[in-house]
Amino acid sequence: MDYVRERSTLPWIHIAEVVAKEAIDRGFRKVGLTGTQWLVESEVYPEKLGAVGVAYARPNRSEGQKMGEIIMDELVLGDFRPESVEYFQAVIQRLKDEGCDAVVLGCTEIPLILSDKSSPLPTLDSTRLLARAALAHAINE
Repeated sequence: MDYVRERSTLPWIHIAEVVAKEAIDRGFRKVGLTGTQWLVESEVYPEKLGAVGVAYARPNRSEGQKMGEIIMDELVLGDFRPESVEYFQAVIQRLKDEGCDAVVLGCTEIPLILSDKSSPLPTLDSTRLLARAALAHAINE
């Protein structure tokens, strides 16, 4: 990644930094992470959230595996099942019970089935936030 950063003539906008900034701007203190198992077990979001003082909670291993299966086996194929929405809602509710005051929708497919209206917690839609940051940068150039 550093290679791309050094060689690119385009600005570097990090999706997790954009999400962390939005969390701070909206006053969130602890956010839950959702996404594929690889994402939620990585340090991508914890690193950037921690840098601005926002705590986080991850799904447990089985929840992460199940969310990854739903994303990769259903959502990327346009298969939106009510039971999968309910599963994400249950995981988010557990994260809320653990003290989270918002949830990161960390994969592009999750907003296809969840929003602020259907989530037990306010959402931080990483895809929309990144798109807005890129647009804001382009307008200010």
